[in-house]
Amino acid sequence: MENERYPKHVAIILDGNRRWAKEHRMTSLQGHQAGFNNIKRLSTYILEHGVEVLTVFAFSTENFNRSEKEVNYLMDLFVKKFQEEKEFYKEKNIKVLFSGREKPLRQDVLQTIKTLEEETKNNTGGIFHVCLNYGSQYEIIDAVKKIVKEQIDVETLTPQNFYHFLYQDLPPVDLLIRTSGEQRLSNFLLYQASYAELYFTDTYFPDFDEQAYEEAIDEYLKRNRRFGGN
Repeated sequence: MENERYPKHVAIILDGNRRWAKEHRMTSLQGHQAGFNNIKRLSTYILEHGVEVLTVFAFSTENFNRSEKEVNYLMDLFVKKFQEEKEFYKEKNIKVLFSGREKPLRQDVLQTIKTLEEETKNNTGGIFHVCLNYGSQYEIIDAVKKIVKEQIDVETLTPQNFYHFLYQDLPPVDLLIRTSGEQRLSNFLLYQASYAELYFTDTYFPDFDEQAYEEAIDEYLKRNRRFGGN
């Protein structure tokens, strides 16, 4: 993609799986399965069409407040899907990264994350960044703790080098998309999305396909990004 205005970093809040399932007379667990199937297809499409980093909000720290059955199903699904798709992302030359707190994630989830990151670390065809057990306020707090622990001179801190202390040192978000009609950030990438363009769609995530994504890109390219200027 030659257009210099094209977003380098796109982030998506994957919302609406359960409501999609309800409308299709399915269980919420089947809705999550449909969401997982969609992100596999959509992530490769996005990274093959000009975007360098795709970040998705897969599971928040607050999602642990859901029923034990649903949380366990999602953890099983994370392990199953990421193990199955390891070779897929290797073949696609996509580097997979994760952000979030380790506790209270299960050991099999943590091991799957570690293995997938290790086996894709040299891939150069784009970065698929998954936020799992993630909350942006926690990320900022953890960054401050890291700065204190490493005895960093706070006078040297800038908005730019603060990124080095976040879970992953990635470029700022250009475009943040939220599906399902909700219009809030829900504690997602608050620092990285400081100047991101926001795009909200009523489409539930399982139905957010390549065409819906391109509509978001078209809208983004129409906007005049000022970064606080006139």
